[in-house]
Amino acid sequence: MKGSFIENLGRVYGMYTGGFLVFVLLMALLEQMGVGADTIGVLFVAFTIGIYALIGYLSRTMQVDAYYVAGREVPAVYNGMATAADWMSGASFVALAGGIYFGGYGYLGFIIGWTGGYVLVNSLMAPYLRKFGCYTVPDFIGTRYGGNLARFCAIVVLVITSFTYVTAQINASGTIAARALHIPFEAGVWFGLLGILLCSMLGGMRAVTWTQVAQYIVLIIAYLVPVIWMSNKQGFGIIPHFSYGDAVARIQELEPMIGLGTAAIDKPPFGGVSILKTPHFAPAGGMDSWKFVTLAACMMMGTASLPHILMRYFTTPSVRDARRSVAWSLFFIFLLYFTAPALATLTKLQLIDPNLATSIIGKSFEEVANLAWVKNWSSVEMLYLVDSNKDGILQLNEFFMRSGIVVLATPEIAGLPYVISGLVAAGGMAAAMSTADGLLLAIANALSHDLYYKIIDPHAETKKRLIVARILLIAIGALGAFIASLKLTSILGAVAWAFDFAMSGLFFPLVLGVWWKRANRPGAIAGMVIGFAAGSAYLYAVRWGGMDPWVGIDHLRFGIIGATASLIAMVVVSLATPEPDAETQAMVDEVRVPSGESILGSQH
Repeated sequence: MKGSFIENLGRVYGMYTGGFLVFVLLMALLEQMGVGADTIGVLFVAFTIGIYALIGYLSRTMQVDAYYVAGREVPAVYNGMATAADWMSGASFVALAGGIYFGGYGYLGFIIGWTGGYVLVNSLMAPYLRKFGCYTVPDFIGTRYGGNLARFCAIVVLVITSFTYVTAQINASGTIAARALHIPFEAGVWFGLLGILLCSMLGGMRAVTWTQVAQYIVLIIAYLVPVIWMSNKQGFGIIPHFSYGDAVARIQELEPMIGLGTAAIDKPPFGGVSILKTPHFAPAGGMDSWKFVTLAACMMMGTASLPHILMRYFTTPSVRDARRSVAWSLFFIFLLYFTAPALATLTKLQLIDPNLATSIIGKSFEEVANLAWVKNWSSVEMLYLVDSNKDGILQLNEFFMRSGIVVLATPEIAGLPYVISGLVAAGGMAAAMSTADGLLLAIANALSHDLYYKIIDPHAETKKRLIVARILLIAIGALGAFIASLKLTSILGAVAWAFDFAMSGLFFPLVLGVWWKRANRPGAIAGMVIGFAAGSAYLYAVRWGGMDPWVGIDHLRFGIIGATASLIAMVVVSLATPEPDAETQAMVDEVRVPSGESILGSQH
């Protein structure tokens, strides 16, 4: 191919997509020839991880600009795809549809908040941080406000936020690996970590960017194919996004007939939930609406504060490209989020509609227990049946499963060819790995660039800086895998905490750093420290301390407390202390001009 790699991106990824589809067809052919499902699952996971590792190896670099910001040469469309993959975490791909499946209306607050957050990113953050020309979020904080203490506070918030998030991604990759490879979950998380490190360790942001584009292609194909197939099988057409309302009506018609009641047991051994679990909250009154709004607000403000997402906009060639790539990010994210409610609805219908061959409710307990997909997921402790009334017939309140397996189990539940299950497993692995790559890189880059290079050893050579970054990448990943193996919280719960941590400590220091010239160093430090401390203390009090939530602000929404404390502290302390010098205020004015050369230029 003539021209540079960047000039040939369309051809390169076109060939990659075609090759991946040929591989899927090959797996379908092998299934028809009698190759076992286990073998196909292993081939899917191994092939895709192998491709990502190859891209990571080919993108290896020892250049600082390439390692930290991919050389600032990523076109807007591809940065949008990479951002969407970075964003489409295990929570979005694996857990979100499961949350909607079990919780209903209330979980749409995640979709609204996560999508709406990009409006804040576009209008308040991305173009201006790109104009600044920094490598990391603490880099912006440290340079905008001055001094190592502000930079250090930002590093602490970033590390805790990103680490909380990355454990959820390793959890998701472990869930997929456990099922696909028939290994214990505790071993699956280490297998997932290995794949993650192969993608990011040698090439930093450059390697992560090009693997994330490849991962987005896999995950979006894997998410759309089973939904479209299932919808067509059920008679709702090949575009279910506009017709699954009929499926909702059918579920509402069936529920009284199949006898909704209380769960047969409070909690199965592995902590799953009953198929009939009462929604977390429903649009039934003022308090429920308040909970919906506050959850959406936390997800929006958290989105606009997440360091690994904001880092993606440091990689574009210009400020204009940063703004355009936000729009592309929204489009690519929308494709999956618009599909999640349809997937959750059609999957539930597959299980309870007696007119469908896949229905299990009302069938004999022995027959259901011997279904291949029930046995497979039970064997890895993701699904649980209990014949509590000993009548031998499976009732709705006797079926339990982890919410995180709904998407992964859907092809098997719907009776689709196993090749589709392998495809979905590959997509889920791509989603978890792509986000984990970005998160681990955000932590390692902040520690190596902002802590080690900017604070500890400002004269460190390039080679030494990048070696430190890679060592940190491995160490933090290993710690994340260990924490994930302990199963301390659900995937979606850990992700919500990460967003709340981010908005508690970083949202207002970032926003006011761009939009309020009077914001100064003491104010920013107070905002980060007090906001993060207040949010964390509230989380501990309501989650483990026995305190009743204030006005419905539970452990998923503690960012409301943290961000409010951060704003008050930052404004009060900034006004009570001397204003920034004229040079800093002029720099802030220049940042708000969304065009021209970056302010920091080559100061790194």
